[in-house]
Amino acid sequence: MTRRTDTHPVLDRPGVGAPFFSAWEVGTPERQRRTVDAIADTWERRPWPTDGLSGYFVYAAEDGSGLLHYAQWADEQSYEAFVKTRRQERNDAIDTAVPGIERVWIGRYRRYRSLTRLTSRTVGDGSRAVRVPGCVVIVDIEFDGPDPARQRAWVDAVEEALAAEPTPHPGGISAHFHLGTGGTRVLNYAEWETAQDHIDALAAPGDGIGSTSPLWERVQNWPGLRSSTVKRYEYALGLVPD
Repeated sequence: MTRRTDTHPVLDRPGVGAPFFSAWEVGTPERQRRTVDAIADTWERRPWPTDGLSGYFVYAAEDGSGLLHYAQWADEQSYEAFVKTRRQERNDAIDTAVPGIERVWIGRYRRYRSLTRLTSRTVGDGSRAVRVPGCVVIVDIEFDGPDPARQRAWVDAVEEALAAEPTPHPGGISAHFHLGTGGTRVLNYAEWETAQDHIDALAAPGDGIGSTSPLWERVQNWPGLRSSTVKRYEYALGLVPD
């Protein structure tokens, strides 16, 4: 069966050989809420589709316009079998509940590298509390042509720039870099304690995110870099096998 979970996914969990990301546009915050409810209702009324899917997670865009989907597939064959037998019927049920959803894109990826800072922090009584991400930031990078070596080199350069920060913003929790199988895209799934932490990190002067350090300038002006978009999301729904 299918059950709902409030636990955020573990991006580097073993067995996830084919992570998929996709985006839907729904238009308004009210339609955004209705679509999340429709997804939950559709999936919870049906058996978990396959052992090849370990988790399906949905995130609400900060501006209320759309949703991000993240699915943890064991391999692409499991996904293709789901498409042939189960996906359309579920999409039809969701579209009946909320007509007019625009399915903007879907991407096939492989996780390349994960960078994690402290996963807990000290609270008032001196004990340690797990740091729960209140904001997920998706950085979507596109290059002007397929080049797997360039994908990896760009991520390596980002890691170098992050490692050189003398005072990294304390709100950052992790960054999980995924390489598009087509060779042109990189997607960074970054966890932050709050959206404001990410906003402050972008606005802060000096070294680090948003700065003009040579290492960050190199990242931002990489040869062949066509576009770079940053979008903040909030965890909305998690579905896992029961």
